[in-house]
Amino acid sequence: MADSNRYSPPQAEVSDITVEAESFQPVKLWSTQGRIGRLRYLAYSIGATFVFAFFVGLLTAIIGKPVVGVVMILAYIPLMLFTLLIAIQRSHDMNWSGWTILLAIIPFVGLIWIFKAGTQGRNDYGDPPPPNTLVVKILGALFPIVMLIGILAAIALPAYQSYVKRAQAAQHSN
Repeated sequence: MADSNRYSPPQAEVSDITVEAESFQPVKLWSTQGRIGRLRYLAYSIGATFVFAFFVGLLTAIIGKPVVGVVMILAYIPLMLFTLLIAIQRSHDMNWSGWTILLAIIPFVGLIWIFKAGTQGRNDYGDPPPPNTLVVKILGALFPIVMLIGILAAIALPAYQSYVKRAQAAQHSN
């Protein structure tokens, strides 16, 4: 008793409490199981669209114009399947059933998958997704850029076509 301080707090080891490091589940590209975050969802969507456009362009250049429609339809099937699978995983990240992706049919409701944050920590669908890599961040940053280019093209192309028609009409009237 002489070597212990009677005013010190009691010391006891508690063996049933363990502090676990936060674990992440692996990313599964072609699966309905698992979770992916917002940025990874955007990055994979943009990346898949770029890959689709590249391969359709390449196949069109190799095969030729007569079968462009068939090539596009055949290439579009895996793109849609991939997009569906990552949307299901994005729903799981928000702790929603995969069936909720049917709500994306309603205009502007699909933006929920981009703007709503996922569940912090573990949820009914597993551990959280891994942190985003540099490639995912770069591809995710391309999304607003591609949107801006698309909006500008939607405005500029009809204006340019109108300009060309007016210029041709003015040239023919001289």
